[in-house]
Amino acid sequence: MNIEDIIKKFKESGELIKETGESKAIIIKSISEAIINCYKNNNKLLIAGNGGSAADAQHIAGELVNTFYKKRRALSAIALTTDSSVITAQSNDYDYDYIFERQVEAHGKPGDIFMAITTSGNSRNLIYAAKKAKEIGLTTIGLLGKNGGEIRNFCEYQIIVPSNDTARIQEAHHVIYHTICEIVENAFLE
Repeated sequence: MNIEDIIKKFKESGELIKETGESKAIIIKSISEAIINCYKNNNKLLIAGNGGSAADAQHIAGELVNTFYKKRRALSAIALTTDSSVITAQSNDYDYDYIFERQVEAHGKPGDIFMAITTSGNSRNLIYAAKKAKEIGLTTIGLLGKNGGEIRNFCEYQIIVPSNDTARIQEAHHVIYHTICEIVENAFLE
């Protein structure tokens, strides 16, 4: 890869993030307000994704449970990607497709929020979890890419990053969820 190709990658990422911010600002604000209301009602956020999106789920939970920029109370956020005993038992004894659904069933209650992060929107384990979340009465949010995939049908709120490039979608997701975390945090400053 030459210097021009490297610069092109940064330019592509910057342009996609700018386009996403301009076209998705209203839904980002709406999602942030839904999460704020969830916390004001003493509920929690459950987050899941696969691969890099699993890391993003953990990143979001870390920002909300701890602090992002400023001092405030801890906010309940659980990354469903972190309990290796639950994930491996479910995968071994039953089926990997249900690793998040079972956790939503175990931890979720009406008023909570389930957030799925997926660049394709077609991960069976996230689709089943979103279906279960809706069935139980959780609000469902999707941070998606490409055309949103099948999961978009089960997400009350969805942000579809307009790209087919997984890396660029993930980069836009980072800016989206950092913005959401900052908006949410500002609602709970001490």
